[in-house]
Amino acid sequence: MAQKNTSQTPSTPAAKAETYEQVQKMHPLYFNIVKRRYWWFAISLIVIIPGIISLFVQGLNLGIDFKGGTMLDMKFNKPVTQTAITDSLNAVGLDGSVQLSNGATVALIRTDALEEDKRNQLLTAIQQKAGDFDRASLKEDKVGPAMGRELTSNAFWALIIASALMLAYISFRFQFAFAISGIIALLHDVLVTVGIFSIFQIQIDSTFVAAVLTVFGYSINDTVVIFDRIRENETRMKRGESYEDVVDKSVWQTMGRSIKTVVTVLIALLSIFLLGGESTKVFALAMLIGVFSGAYSSIFNASQILVEIRKHFGKGGRVVKARA
Repeated sequence: MAQKNTSQTPSTPAAKAETYEQVQKMHPLYFNIVKRRYWWFAISLIVIIPGIISLFVQGLNLGIDFKGGTMLDMKFNKPVTQTAITDSLNAVGLDGSVQLSNGATVALIRTDALEEDKRNQLLTAIQQKAGDFDRASLKEDKVGPAMGRELTSNAFWALIIASALMLAYISFRFQFAFAISGIIALLHDVLVTVGIFSIFQIQIDSTFVAAVLTVFGYSINDTVVIFDRIRENETRMKRGESYEDVVDKSVWQTMGRSIKTVVTVLIALLSIFLLGGESTKVFALAMLIGVFSGAYSSIFNASQILVEIRKHFGKGGRVVKARA
């Protein structure tokens, strides 16, 4: 007897249930996800459309990594706090980010382009609020907007190349319909994350790009697990069984795994966001939004888009050739 491939098969009771009726009874909160797919699509559009409008109207609040500015590398005589340096920036009317290292005695400050007078005012404020620093080792670098354009271009092409490779791999591993569904769900996650940052004008830096690319890879993982279960159940379809029922069954069989995974990741990211320094907040916040959106799209969007594709382009109705 051939053994089942359980490398990606969740081991929850619902996952072990063989029939659709058994899966329904395993979940006390069960409801038909697939039949309500237009609700999930509408919720996604309600979130995405304002973000797209905001991108066209007010764009993104770019940090100096994108629009240029000044970077100060300072070594203090004793440990300092990010709050003290941030207060120094605010005292002279500047915004910026602070990254501490070497036991909080070295600070990398990113802020707007500084003229000589403004630079001297900032250094004076830092000395008053944060403490003495070694002026001889002070390093100052000017960051031009060209670097930001290059960073944006590289991020864009990274997403394009990643999408193309994922499209090819999922098409080979599953089917082209699965690949299209997965890529649309990934695009949903990127638009949600970028849109929220645009709506609330949260300043972004290079870590935001890293977060978006990380979300892009994380989200497809959960989607592929669900797709794998759909493909497995599709081979066991009985005569007269609908494809919608197979997808709904598959989503619920992997629901426990999906929820446990996302909750674990969200707890870790929330800890970084609340307890980490200012330099990690943008990354952690973008990851929080992206991971939550990715969990939603994997469960409520990707497989539902697959149903729509099958419905309109084939294999979406009743099974003609199936086991009795």
